[in-house]
Amino acid sequence: MNVRFWGTRGSVPAPGPSTQRYGGNTSCVAVLGDDPEKMIVLDAGTGICALGATLSPELQRVDILLSHLHMDHVLGLGFFAGLFRPDLEVHIWGPSSTTLPLRARLTRYLSPPLFPVRLRELPCRLTVHDVPLGTFELPGMQVTTALVCHPGPTVGFRLHDGGSALVYLSDHEPALGARPFPDLSRWTSGFGLAAGADLLIHDAQYADDEYGHHVGWGHSSVGQAATFAGMADVPHLVGFHHDPWHDDDTLDRLYAPYAGGTLRVTAAREGMTIATQSTGLSASESS
Repeated sequence: MNVRFWGTRGSVPAPGPSTQRYGGNTSCVAVLGDDPEKMIVLDAGTGICALGATLSPELQRVDILLSHLHMDHVLGLGFFAGLFRPDLEVHIWGPSSTTLPLRARLTRYLSPPLFPVRLRELPCRLTVHDVPLGTFELPGMQVTTALVCHPGPTVGFRLHDGGSALVYLSDHEPALGARPFPDLSRWTSGFGLAAGADLLIHDAQYADDEYGHHVGWGHSSVGQAATFAGMADVPHLVGFHHDPWHDDDTLDRLYAPYAGGTLRVTAAREGMTIATQSTGLSASESS
């Protein structure tokens, strides 16, 4: 798998000179397998706009996996260029609510007065799916999902290409209700998805001393993300969903203590790419 980060920020976009290195766009990660005609996109924050400008003419299918429908994760969806290509097959997967299927939930955003183009008017070959809980198959990729601890219907994703496994837990508060954290693995949200993965992309919105002011908001601190990764026996953690008020210097400071440790910890940066291989995580990481 080749993984590229197009949006790394949480809550609201945070563009500006002080966030240039880590980026200001909200959540969006592209995953490519062996087939260049297929692409998986994790969440549709504002980062998906720049991704859309790079789509190859040879691309035939895009699967957009939405973890949940908070605005920072769908804000870029209507501006994704792939939705306006009649030749492109686009599948959108995401959680339904207790009362509405995903299509009805998305229509509330992709319709006036919030958006000028209705979902049904998009020219791509669009299919909207209520994401199943459990395991299902996409072309060249096995996907496993589970509900995770975050306000509103929210899922985490585990992608397996037959060799390596990537887990995406963009908005996740496994420490909620655990005193102390970590608790037993069987009581820990997201553990079943993350256990033994090669690469974990995990919510790390807060500094450790900030978390106490945000208990129950559905997010983790950098330290909690690292603890969770160690608990799940993951070799590489990518901290994600950076707080919009954390500038580049703040993120440098938050991640500095993890340099050189047994657990490899990286702060997600826009434009960063990571390649996973069947033998584990490759050394290929660039930005």
